Amino acid sequence: MRYPKAFESLITHFASLPSIGPKMAERLVLYLFKQEEGKIVAFAESLEGLKHLSSCRECFYISESELCGFCSDSSRDRTTICVVEEPLDVIAIERTGSYCGLYHVLGGVLDAGRDDSILRIAELKQRATGSAVTEVILATNPTTEGDMTAFFLRTKLADLPVKVTRIARGMATGGDIEYADELTLTSSLTNRQELV
Repeated sequence: MRYPKAFESLITHFASLPSIGPKMAERLVLYLFKQEEGKIVAFAESLEGLKHLSSCRECFYISESELCGFCSDSSRDRTTICVVEEPLDVIAIERTGSYCGLYHVLGGVLDAGRDDSILRIAELKQRATGSAVTEVILATNPTTEGDMTAFFLRTKLADLPVKVTRIARGMATGGDIEYADELTLTSSLTNRQELV
């Protein structure tokens, strides 16, 4: 079936998103097409607003300015840094209400075919060196890659005078932090263990 160019273009963009195939993309565009003009304009403005967001220069979380809301908040505990894979992990941990320190978003995990230089490991080490940090919590997902990344980070931070801990195994092996419930994440953070 042939659609107008603007319609086809939107389908292609939606289909390029994770977990959305061509059929779902088509349904989403058809749904938007049926909406009132005001809703479509608001949706378009929200998408347009994405270009004004960037990564925080300290922790690499999503930000509207140089520093994100966490790094610029003076009430946050600056002695702990919780290291996560992606920004969605920050949101999941914040929902628990059990952590009030700072974050560090790696931007992924170590992978057999991936160059570790694209992860923000050097920046983490620099943050842990030049500040009042006493503990680094490794909150990577309990997957093979997440575990490998946690142990790699442990070796990279071994020469620093900081305690390096790993979230406890309240998380199921192979699970994703972003999908964990608040109780499980709270338990994992509370029962974290020092890596030796």
